[in-house]
Amino acid sequence: MADQHFFRAKAKIMTKVRGLLTATQAALKEEVGSATLMTPQDFNPANCQFVKGESLELFPYQYLDFPKHFHDSNAFTFRTLFWWGHHLACALLLEGQGIKQHKARIVDRFHQLAGQGLELSLAPTLWEWKRGEGYTLPITHDRKAQIAAVLAERSFVKIVRFLPFTDQRIQSGQMPEFSRETFRAILPIVT
Repeated sequence: MADQHFFRAKAKIMTKVRGLLTATQAALKEEVGSATLMTPQDFNPANCQFVKGESLELFPYQYLDFPKHFHDSNAFTFRTLFWWGHHLACALLLEGQGIKQHKARIVDRFHQLAGQGLELSLAPTLWEWKRGEGYTLPITHDRKAQIAAVLAERSFVKIVRFLPFTDQRIQSGQMPEFSRETFRAILPIVT
C-alpha cells in the first residue's frame, strides 16, 4: 500500500488509455457519419459515454460507448473496452427494437462477417466480457448453422472482437484503428 510507484504508474496508464479512447471516438465518429445504420427510432448518433471503474471481476477497466443507445429495453451500442489483465474488446450490443432484423442480417450476410475475428457471445447477459469456450463462439465460415441456432434462442445479440495485450497493435497504440476495423466488420449487421 505504500508503493507510490505502482499508483503513479496506474494513474499514468489510465490517462493514456483515456487518450486512446478519445482518439477511438474520433475515428468512430467518421465511420458512424458515413454509414446508414438501422437504429431504434430515438437513436442519437452523437451520444457517447466514457467510463472507468476499479472492479470488473477485481480488475480495473475503461470503456467508450460510441455510438451509445440504451433506452428502456432497447440497446444499440458499440463498446470499446480496455480490461486490465485481460484484453481489449470491441463489441456491438443489440437488444429490443429491430433485434429480429439484426439476427436475420447476421444469418443472411454470414459470410461477410465470418473469418474476421468476430465472436458471438454465449453469455446470458450483455455484460460478460470473458472469451473462450462457454463464453463466445467464433464466427467462422463452417459455423453458420450453429450460429443461426444460437441466435434463434436469444433476445439480444452481442458480437465481439478481442485483442490480447500482447498484440503489437496494443503495444504501438493502435486501439483506435482496431476499434474502427471492428466497427467496419460488423456493419453488415446494422446497415
